[in-house]
Amino acid sequence: MDMLKLNNDVKMPALGLGVFQTPPEETRAAVEAALSTGYRHIDTAAAYGNEREVGQAIHGSGVDRDEVFLETKIWISDYGYEETLHGFDKSAGKLGVDQIDLLILHQALPSEFDKTMEAYRALETLLEQGKVRAIGVSNFMVDHLTRLLDTATVVPAVNQIEVHPYFQQREVQAFGAEHGILTQAWSPIGGITFYRDGNHGSTLEDPTIVGIAQAHSKSPAQVMLRWHLQRGRSVIPKSTKPHRIAENVDVVDFTLTAEELAAIDALDTAQRGGPEPEDITLESFGRPIPEA
Repeated sequence: MDMLKLNNDVKMPALGLGVFQTPPEETRAAVEAALSTGYRHIDTAAAYGNEREVGQAIHGSGVDRDEVFLETKIWISDYGYEETLHGFDKSAGKLGVDQIDLLILHQALPSEFDKTMEAYRALETLLEQGKVRAIGVSNFMVDHLTRLLDTATVVPAVNQIEVHPYFQQREVQAFGAEHGILTQAWSPIGGITFYRDGNHGSTLEDPTIVGIAQAHSKSPAQVMLRWHLQRGRSVIPKSTKPHRIAENVDVVDFTLTAEELAAIDALDTAQRGGPEPEDITLESFGRPIPEA
């Protein structure tokens, strides 16, 4: 498995399993399948409601805890300094661990950015205390990162954002690279259905991607994951199907050419699939995160 070095020298497997929208009753089996296939990076979040099952799968897998890179996120309802410290306690309790490898803020809260700043200050405290090995953010745009870096004492190690061939967020990626912030792609194969040129379509059916996949005897999903990895990004594809989980990690035995990488780069439509980061408010998206 390819490893990426974060800005504090912590090493993270470049490819991991995401469990966004995976029902709790399916999460344990998916994580168990991933670990048995060779995955050593699992990404979850307090807001997903499946941290407990992720922890159960890891502890029941027979894989040493030290070998699994565990990543989770604090939800906006737990922003604020003390609230975020308690958010860590809730996540760690559900996961059944004393230390989390990467803890990130799930969203910026633009309308109450002071709470976002206090939440990040709590992450810095957790890092200093050794309760987390690295800290970061998710869905932060350039303006959010700029405001954060004005006062933060620790540069985020990761910014997890929506990136796939149809939506590449190059400005955010470039800003991150300039400041030593690794881009981690959620929805890396464009799992949400997108519209291009007025037609209902998907990255999995894109003629350019399909053609490259055929040339390498690989699937379109594998080609997209390889594209991310060769561009230096972390990826966390989501699946609950064991054969797809195995397929998604089987991306180290081929290399895309410079021309193929450029062809995929050219597919960007600038069309976001997820919610607009500026639209995130406690009124619209806040919900209580249960205790451990």
